[in-house]
Amino acid sequence: MAALLLHSALILCFFSNLMHAQVAEWKSATATYSTDSNDSMLTEGACGYGDLHKSYGKYTTGLSGMLFDRGSSCGACFEIRSAQLPQATPPILVTATDFCPPNYALPADHGGWCNFPRAHFHLPEATFSLISHLKPQLLSIQYRRATCQRQGGIRFTVKGSAIFMQVLVSNVGLDGQVVAVKVKGSRTGWIPMGRDWGQNWQTNIDLVGQPLSFEVTTAAWQTLTSYSVAPPNWMFGQTFTGKQFQHA
Repeated sequence: MAALLLHSALILCFFSNLMHAQVAEWKSATATYSTDSNDSMLTEGACGYGDLHKSYGKYTTGLSGMLFDRGSSCGACFEIRSAQLPQATPPILVTATDFCPPNYALPADHGGWCNFPRAHFHLPEATFSLISHLKPQLLSIQYRRATCQRQGGIRFTVKGSAIFMQVLVSNVGLDGQVVAVKVKGSRTGWIPMGRDWGQNWQTNIDLVGQPLSFEVTTAAWQTLTSYSVAPPNWMFGQTFTGKQFQHA
């Protein structure tokens, strides 16, 4: 029995160290920045979060198609740092909120920074300056997935009409990347929602007049249920706050 327990402990230790190594692995990418105050990445982004100044602040990024993955990476957090003297450059934590579109009229190494399959981050100028004071046109960086640091609970913004409901899910902790959402009314079971775009999830079931509960699953396959987040008299356009994932 003792030998079996020791064997099991060694296996758990091995996989724990393996997961830690995967989390700590830095990968290579490039970064640019935007000086346009009306740039979509500063005002709303392709993930549907709305006014980013109110939701995620300046610590946001647009991702090239390889990293954006058709919107599934919306809300994911990354640590990034300059590849020049990386040990001397403190990493910063950013949230994926936008898509950096490709420009196949230009070569990938000269203007087509977001062309597939490049790994590229397009940052607000203020964020870019935190990893490079010189602000070159193109910066070699290192990145890795990281745990999101969030204040408060997960937010659910309800939109739509009587014939469909769309819910924007934001402020998600842990890895921040939502892969599945379910909704439940007082007169229904759990209803899987489909990803409409970004982190907007949709169902055609009429739930008007029912209190709403939500179940959120992240890419790390952690699931959190928030019961009766919205009261029976909820209205379209309102935002409700549920529970938050707890860090281990």
